[in-house]
Amino acid sequence: MKIYGIPNCNTVKKTLDWFRLHGIDFEFHDFKKLGITESKLEEWSEILGWEVLINKRGTTWKLLPTELQNSITTKQAAFSLMKEKHSVIKRPIIETGFDSVLLGFNEEQLGELLVKIKR
Repeated sequence: MKIYGIPNCNTVKKTLDWFRLHGIDFEFHDFKKLGITESKLEEWSEILGWEVLINKRGTTWKLLPTELQNSITTKQAAFSLMKEKHSVIKRPIIETGFDSVLLGFNEEQLGELLVKIKR
């Protein structure tokens, strides 16, 4: 299990706390310290689509100039932005180890994951 995010993000904190509460081992990948590769973005994009990887509700996106926001119309433009400004990536991203990737904190999805883990 691998969780990607930024440690000071409230949603990431909530997710990490949930994993700890349920005794699930995980590895944490800090975007700020470790960055993100284009190949990893490509992998997630194939599963989720590139558009959902951008957090358009977050401060980082909202502070971008409108021209830059409007220029993010392709996967390559999005990847370039995400590699430069990690905080624009929606988080957390959870690689479950069950050939699936979860995006954001969703307690129902996490509960389903817990059931799979306990099998």
